[in-house]
Amino acid sequence: MCGRYRLSRRKQFIAEYFETDNEVDWEPRYNIAPSQPVGIIRQDPSRPERHFSPARWGLIPSWASDASIGFKTINARAETVATKPAFRDAFVSRRCLLPADGFFEWMRSGKEKQPFHFGMRDDSLFAFAGLWDRWRDPAGTVIESCSRWVSAYANRSPAPKWVPPREADGGDLGSAEALMRGRRPALSAKELGACNR
Repeated sequence: MCGRYRLSRRKQFIAEYFETDNEVDWEPRYNIAPSQPVGIIRQDPSRPERHFSPARWGLIPSWASDASIGFKTINARAETVATKPAFRDAFVSRRCLLPADGFFEWMRSGKEKQPFHFGMRDDSLFAFAGLWDRWRDPAGTVIESCSRWVSAYANRSPAPKWVPPREADGGDLGSAEALMRGRRPALSAKELGACNR
């Protein structure tokens, strides 16, 4: 299952592409790993505005006793996201997009592992469907965290339900139900390109 991705675009391009209504605070990153800060896009519930903000990659449910659960919750499986305790509340009311321009998969050959980078053939941005939550540590510090949904095929590769920002229903980033029914297309082999790096 994919555990690294990249978002190597400048903040102005991200803001324009995803039509965010706030200043995007982002520096290009080429190897984003679990537990690191990532950029997420959320829909304002009261207005048709999208906001870009940082979150820790690895969802920490609000009820968790400590943050270590986040290392196990970087990806939410599409077939169980609505029922697993760590994800089900966020699935109902806290959805987001995780912008990206590529992700990594590793192929094992004997004892060696070779990384392969996957991105759009035209090198455009895309977004992983995601979930977010807010957790308070024992000292009272609030940590916002997120997880990606991964599909049930392709060995759990995050060939995610792709949500083009300008096609989201009524500006709400797309409904979870429509995504789960497959109304939005997954990335196809024609759209994806791969290279080893």
